[in-house]
Amino acid sequence: MLEIIYQDQYLVAVNKPAGWLVHRSWLDRKEKVVVMQTVRDQIGQHVFTAHRLDRPTSGVLLMGLSSEVGRLLSQQFEQHQLQKTYHAVLRGWLDGEARLDYPLTEELDKIADKFASGDNGPKAALTDYRSVAQVEMPFAIGRYDCARYTLVELQPHTGRKHQLRRHMSHLRHPIIGDSAHGDLKQNRGAAQYFGCQRLMLHASSLALTHPVTGEALVIRAGLDEVWQKMMLQFGWQHCLPDVPRVEFVAAAGQDSASI
Repeated sequence: MLEIIYQDQYLVAVNKPAGWLVHRSWLDRKEKVVVMQTVRDQIGQHVFTAHRLDRPTSGVLLMGLSSEVGRLLSQQFEQHQLQKTYHAVLRGWLDGEARLDYPLTEELDKIADKFASGDNGPKAALTDYRSVAQVEMPFAIGRYDCARYTLVELQPHTGRKHQLRRHMSHLRHPIIGDSAHGDLKQNRGAAQYFGCQRLMLHASSLALTHPVTGEALVIRAGLDEVWQKMMLQFGWQHCLPDVPRVEFVAAAGQDSASI
């Protein structure tokens, strides 16, 4: 069972657990349990994707309940008419707030993008970031005697592949658990000392205009057990009052710790 965080007669939003594919993919041809089919079976009707979240990312995933609503939602994403807010745990201390304007080249997956042949030149990529909390933990990881972490709020204004992960890596503060763009020693340290074996990136909220009623709509997704545990260990449990806590029920065929 997936947590449905919003539903009306036109659309549905779920809190996607880390490790779940949105739909069947070349990335894992053997995976049969995916978000779209699970939601379809759960609510008893077809759903139509409006956007995607990477497999290791958790949080708000929005779908239309008709192809037309799915198309209208997709347009809002493509035209950047929504406000997407993420939270992440980074290596090191990142202070203050700023807008990162750092173009990114297209990143193709050897399997999923096997037949793609796009322009490899840099494309505009904008991300706003804001430091929310910082902590220093007494654990030696890599060449340092202690480990420093920052909780950040991220708002992407473009939709490049792995944009948030690549932008934080560019700032030399990769997201904990990022196996592609992160710090392997830090990832191993987070697993050893804090039981964290996943990407610490969560799509916390989505603010949009309802595609049918025209009303303003804000959808929030709660933090899972791994997030809650780390927030408690770091003393950050009161830092995100608008992000609820939830409990996920594991489904067969999925590994919530997968990155």
